[in-house]
Amino acid sequence: MQGEMNFVIDGGAALSGKVETSRSKNGAVALLAASLLNRGRTTLHHVPNIEEVKRLVEVLVSIGVDVAWEKSSVVITPPEHLSLDAIDASAATRTRAILMFIGSLVHLFPSFSIPQSSGCTLGLRSIRQHLWVLEKYGITIETLTDCYRVTRTTLAPATIVLYEASDTATINALLAAAKIEGTTTIKYASANYQVQEVCGFLRALGVTVIGAGTSTLTVTGVSDINRTIEYAVAEDPTDAMFFITAAITTRSELTVVKAPIEFLEVELFVLEKMGLRYSLSNACVSENGITKLADIHLAPSELIAFPEKIHARPYPALNIDNLPFFAVIATQAKGTTLIHDWSYEKRAIYYTDLDRLGAITNLLDPHRITIEGPRALRAAEIICPPALRPATIILVAMLGANGRSILRNVYSINRGYEDIAHRLQELGASIEAIMEAV
Repeated sequence: MQGEMNFVIDGGAALSGKVETSRSKNGAVALLAASLLNRGRTTLHHVPNIEEVKRLVEVLVSIGVDVAWEKSSVVITPPEHLSLDAIDASAATRTRAILMFIGSLVHLFPSFSIPQSSGCTLGLRSIRQHLWVLEKYGITIETLTDCYRVTRTTLAPATIVLYEASDTATINALLAAAKIEGTTTIKYASANYQVQEVCGFLRALGVTVIGAGTSTLTVTGVSDINRTIEYAVAEDPTDAMFFITAAITTRSELTVVKAPIEFLEVELFVLEKMGLRYSLSNACVSENGITKLADIHLAPSELIAFPEKIHARPYPALNIDNLPFFAVIATQAKGTTLIHDWSYEKRAIYYTDLDRLGAITNLLDPHRITIEGPRALRAAEIICPPALRPATIILVAMLGANGRSILRNVYSINRGYEDIAHRLQELGASIEAIMEAV
């Protein structure tokens, strides 16, 4: 982006109407990485036009891939030969998703380097899982000062056990297995939505993948992939959760259309126990034939604190990216809510920014925080946290806070949400996106 985008929000007003769930950030970036497996043309439909996607498109273009936007579709045509000599390091370092390029690029180069990744600032985020997964195929990753050096000899199928059910490490394991003849078994795999997206895409490329949606994946690879295919990105559960949280915080009647319901079931169970009134309708399936959808109608509700700690676990449990939303929800629930954000060393610390909007939080340690409610939120001026999910909960809290708030430098939100200010305006929110020179 040129300059700095800020949001100016006059909060405290109820929202109303319907909002359609946007397509998945994490699914889209994984599919962009997976497209490098295909020597034919790949068309991805319903790609969110967000900063994270833009950075990966910039990387693809810099290594010689032809990428064209056609409305909300992205057409990807690989060249005869890729070159990493002029890779856009500036774009690559701004997204952790660049790590997933490794699983595809190992089929094209016996050795190569990619820039060190960053993404959200959430404390220690080791790549050791990726190293342990890929070494089973005969791949070595060396971490240097500013890049990862990747080398491999002859790739071979393997049985892989993940230390934990990492989404991106599972995807790298899938991409590496996709073009290795023979059968690979991936155990303790993530079954999360973006992994299921990649499984569906690989099947469209002719790769046999068994076990999608479970913790054990069996992949029978093919040595060459050259197909002209089209594939649609599915709906994003964290986008649906954003609007569920906005409805709760602003005490609004709102319908979230085409929410990926199987990836929200535990979240809705917790909210129901807290007193949320909602109903489901219009069950259907997304274009990928995998993701089950439903409309969620939300009614203004009086909430009480959840009697147990709220924490995330691998799918089908509460999603780690949806956990932060419960911090702002807790400000509207009577009693004390305990949130345990065990997977990141620093993310719970960002939740204390809610104090500036009138919340009462007590940080017990870098992973656990209690939040008292209900609280009448008040306006404030805050610099956006450098992490996507903590940033979005500040935005939601400002929607519920009486008075004019300013959220500065919202790049981290634009990494994952397309045109969020306009979508909120259509629901009646008073929010403006203002560009300032820096």
